[in-house]
Amino acid sequence: MPASRDSFVDSLIAENPVALRSLGLCSALAVTSALLPALIMGAAVIAVLVFANVVVSALRRVIPHSIRLIIEVTLIASAVIVVDEVLKAFLPQVSTVLSVFVGLIITNCIILARVESFAMHNGVIASFMDALGNGLGYAWILAVIGSIRELLGSGTLLGRSMLPLANDGGWFEPNRLMLLTPSALFLMALLVWLLRAVAARKPRESNDAGEVQTDG
Repeated sequence: MPASRDSFVDSLIAENPVALRSLGLCSALAVTSALLPALIMGAAVIAVLVFANVVVSALRRVIPHSIRLIIEVTLIASAVIVVDEVLKAFLPQVSTVLSVFVGLIITNCIILARVESFAMHNGVIASFMDALGNGLGYAWILAVIGSIRELLGSGTLLGRSMLPLANDGGWFEPNRLMLLTPSALFLMALLVWLLRAVAARKPRESNDAGEVQTDG
């Protein structure tokens, strides 16, 4: 259990799949013009990743090695189809905004990487925690970028007015450039730089603490 807990925690920041491993960048840039589609996309990836990791882990001893990739992709694709149909049935407007990017979850490198490198070699509980950690690591990046872009680009969050707009006599003038894809690229670059700086600093802090304890 400690190992699975470490995998869960590390995936949030120290080994974040988007910022530190540069996986899933396309969807992270494409669906973050507003917070709601970013949250839905994050939830969809979490659901698919948890399902794929748990099922592959449970079947890892009986899956023939020669066709494991075919089976993994089939499981991922099946989960994506279910998620896509659920979105179309219950959140049709969000499904339209997300467009093809829900279907492209099948090719999301985060999912196949965790299924192949972790779930095929670890137990169900550890694989569940790993999937949840990586999924949340992906989701919170999207949520942060989506929040900033919607807030600065429209003055709203989840469609609700958060800043007094100049058109209504307020002081805030929305920056429509924040709703364009290049703004997501710059925000992502800043976030990647910040998280990598934090990740690079932690080992030095650990080494300094260890030296102090040894000298004592």
